[in-house]
Amino acid sequence: MRPKLVPGRDVVYADLVRRYGEDSAFKQLTHAVAAGLGLMVLEVNAQAGAVLAATDESVFEIKMDSYARQSKIRERRDTEKVLHGLIHLAAAALGYPRPDDLANDTYIGRVSVEQVDGVVREACRILDERAAANTDPLADAPELEQAWRAYARRPATAATKDGRLAPDTTRGMVTRALRFLAEQGFLVSVSSEQGGTYRTTPRYQVQVRELAADAAFDELLALGVVAVPGEGSTLRASATDTL
Repeated sequence: MRPKLVPGRDVVYADLVRRYGEDSAFKQLTHAVAAGLGLMVLEVNAQAGAVLAATDESVFEIKMDSYARQSKIRERRDTEKVLHGLIHLAAAALGYPRPDDLANDTYIGRVSVEQVDGVVREACRILDERAAANTDPLADAPELEQAWRAYARRPATAATKDGRLAPDTTRGMVTRALRFLAEQGFLVSVSSEQGGTYRTTPRYQVQVRELAADAAFDELLALGVVAVPGEGSTLRASATDTL
C-alpha cells in the first residue's frame, strides 16, 4: 500500500520479509490475504519488498481507460489507450533492453523523457516505412496503426500559456508516464536532464519480468530502435533524439 517503502528503510517491513521467506504458514497467509484483496504477490525479497499486481476487476486495478482519460487527449478512446501503452512499453524496453537485464538483480537501468519519446517516434517511422513498402505488419491491428500514426502527427513539445510543457504533446505524455511510474515506486528521479531522467528500481524489474516481457515487448525490441549498451555504458539519446 506504500509502494515507495522498501525493507532496507523499515525494520518492521524487513522482519516481515524475512518471516515470509522462513515461515511457510505466514507465506500462505500473505498470499491468501492478497488474493482476498484482488492482488497477486509477484515476489517478496529484501530489495523490493512485497511486489504486488492487481487482478482483473480488483479495486486496486488501474485501468488504461481511466489513465488515458485523465490526459484529455483528443483522439478516439481506443487509439488513446494504445498511445499510452506504447509509451509504457518503450519505457520498460529502455529500462531493460536485454533479457539478461531482467535476470540480473543488480542491474539498474536509466530512462529519460527524451529517450522514450525518441524510441516511440523511431518505431513509428519504421512502421510507416513498412506500410509504404506494403509490408505493413499491422493489418490485423488497426487500433495500433491508428496509434502510431497519431503519435507521429502529435508535436513533441509545446508550451502552455504559463510556460509549462503542454500535457497533450508526446513529451508531455511521456513525462506523465514516468512520473506515474515514480509514484508507484518503479522509478526514481535522478536529474532533470533530457526532460527528466530516472533510474529503475527492483520493484520495476519484477513487474517488467513478470508482466511485460511478452510478445509486444519482444516486437518493440525487434524493430531495432532501442540501443543496447555495452558493458559499463548507459542509454543516452543522440542529438537527434533517435536511438
